[in-house]
Amino acid sequence: MHPTLFTTRMLPEAADTIAPDGSEIRILPQLSRGSMVHARLLPGAVSRPIVHRTVEELWYVVAGRGEMWRRRGEVEEITPLRPGVALSIPVGTAFQFRNTGDAPLDIVLVTMPPWPGADEAVPATGPWPVD
Repeated sequence: MHPTLFTTRMLPEAADTIAPDGSEIRILPQLSRGSMVHARLLPGAVSRPIVHRTVEELWYVVAGRGEMWRRRGEVEEITPLRPGVALSIPVGTAFQFRNTGDAPLDIVLVTMPPWPGADEAVPATGPWPVD
């Protein structure tokens, strides 16, 4: 058995870090071409709107309720978020999300390539005010 061939991680109780958008991040496994995290937005919270410079993401909602705003070029939409909803955020897409429920909004995110660092997220203008 090779001790570094596979990665297994239980979802941590506490956040590992806070994302540039303000959501709590719990780090999950990562490979050379992608990384996975668990994001949590608390009830009533609104993320900061951002745009990614180089990464694209796939999101899957596992718990809670909310809304996701996305804009790329002339295309703009707001998508209801609830368990079972999956969505994409292509490179260069401005996005913002908010928790509209009374429980945490929990999302599993896959980032491709893996998150490169703090300067990846660029502030954007979104539809909802941030406290």
